[in-house]
Amino acid sequence: MFLRIALTAVVFAGALPLAACGTAPADLDLTLQHPSRQGKFIVRMEPPATGPALQQLHAWQIHLTTAQGAPVSQASIAFDGGMPRHGHGFPTRPRVTRERAPGVYDLEGVKFSMTGWWDMKLDIRAGDAADSATFNVVVDAAGLKR
Repeated sequence: MFLRIALTAVVFAGALPLAACGTAPADLDLTLQHPSRQGKFIVRMEPPATGPALQQLHAWQIHLTTAQGAPVSQASIAFDGGMPRHGHGFPTRPRVTRERAPGVYDLEGVKFSMTGWWDMKLDIRAGDAADSATFNVVVDAAGLKR
């Protein structure tokens, strides 16, 4: 009897962290447009029109304006991110490949390898301004949760 109780406790204790890894915080901001951390830019992330599917490469667009709404051209945007609760990054190396139109940048090579909470971090430099922005997305079997 003692062995059964001890084994049940071990199994339950081992499953608890896995359950916590799979759930996003209840108050997670899932907006795809907001000011950068210091307010120097307004940043909007636009997912693919068909919605990103699991285990497939896809591209996003980044729309970058000044705080006053003017498009920001010739910016340098570095990408990072991953699954905060799992402690790993993306399985690919997403990167901004070009400026498609004034203030509109292509982010290519994004791949969600599993369902759950992902963060997408941008480090932005334009002229003498530098700032960052982080976006949270929750991916389920159907795509992005909105």
